[in-house]
Formats: sequence, structure tokens, C-alpha cells
Amino acid sequence: MQILVVDDEASIRELLTFNLKKNGYSVETAADGREALAKAAGMDLVLLDIMLPEVDGLEVCRRLKADPQTSGIPIIMLTAKAEEIDRVLGLELGADDYVVKPFSMRELLARVKAVLRRSAKDSQSEKGREETLKIGGLRLDFSSYQAWLHDEPIALTPKEYELLKLLVTNPGRAFSRDELLERIWGYEYYGDTRTVDVHIRHLRAKLKGAPAVSDAIETVRGVGYRFARRTA
Repeated sequence: MQILVVDDEASIRELLTFNLKKNGYSVETAADGREALAKAAGMDLVLLDIMLPEVDGLEVCRRLKADPQTSGIPIIMLTAKAEEIDRVLGLELGADDYVVKPFSMRELLARVKAVLRRSAKDSQSEKGREETLKIGGLRLDFSSYQAWLHDEPIALTPKEYELLKLLVTNPGRAFSRDELLERIWGYEYYGDTRTVDVHIRHLRAKLKGAPAVSDAIETVRGVGYRFARRTA
């Protein structure tokens, strides 16, 4: 597994490189956003600092997730900022996880392993499948990880796609936020269920062109979310 470590602080890059290599990973590093964009293709995971010179981490995340060549690469954001808005923005742009500095190396390594494990599991489960699901104006292709709305492609992040797929393939079933975190992210998200709300909000916005579909993603008060019905 090859990991790209992106941080403008040499000491952080060296610390992460040492510990990741110690745990069996191959590591590349980048000191700014432009270098990160140039090196990201082919990586299995990107550890991405938010505060970067040249191109900031949020913009790097946005560009990587918008590019078909790199959109499937998991991203863990690293940030020294405590404000919720930075974490929310990262998640809305498609980041798979975030860690706030200063972090324990044990926690970061656990998150790296969990994200990589989930990514490998998704790749294996989708391999060889050619099933397509149509709901109203929405079409999901399980083999290519693609979605269309009225025959126009929708730019969904991997986690948005997984969340939408889980909901629409289980119509009428209410999922708690904790269950969605565990099933989509593959591990307990340290009690931070806001990431589910962020991804649901993003999904609804991207599906607003088909209200019968977007409105069917219902909030179950005090529980979580469900896909209310199959639309004709």
C-alpha cells in the first residue's frame, strides 16, 4: 500500500513517514498542494494537511475528488484547526476522514488501516458485478461506481455513492447514524455522527434535479435516515 503524506512541515512529514514505513507502508511525500496534485495518481491513500502553500488542502481534496483518475483514492485530512467548519468542508468535498492536530500516532494509524480496509473491501465486493438499479430518474451502476440523473452523470464521492446505494437498496428501512457510520466508513467514527448529516445534505443537493428521489431520502427524527419508497 502506497500512501502520500502532504504537509508543509518537514518534521510532520518525517514523523509520519517513519511510522508508516515502520508499519509496512510505502510512503511518498509532498510539501505543498501543487506537488500533492502531481503525485496523487496511483496512491492508495492520501494524508492531506489543510494549511498548505501554493494550493490549500481543501482545494487539493476538491480537485482530486473531481478527477476520475483520482476520485476513488481515500483522503484523510490533517488539520491544526479546531473549528468545525474546516472539518465539515473537508467532508463535503469528499474526504473520508479527518484527524485534528496534535494527534496520537496510534489513532492515526488505526484510521489509516480502517480506511484502507474499507477501500479494499469495496473494490473486491464490486468486482465483476454488472447490476444496474433504476429509481425514477436515477440510475446506479454497481460495477462502475457511477450514477446518472436523467442520463446525466452525477459527480458523487465514493462515500456518497456507498451511502446512496445502501439507502436505495433497502427501501423503507431506517438506519441510525451510528449504523451508517459503521457500515459505510467501516469503523466507529468516534461518536462524530455529523459526517452522516454532511453526506446526506450533499446527496440531497446533488439529486435535487429529481425531487421524487431526493425527497425520498427522509430524516427519521431521533434515529437517522431511510429511503422512503421506490419511485416509478
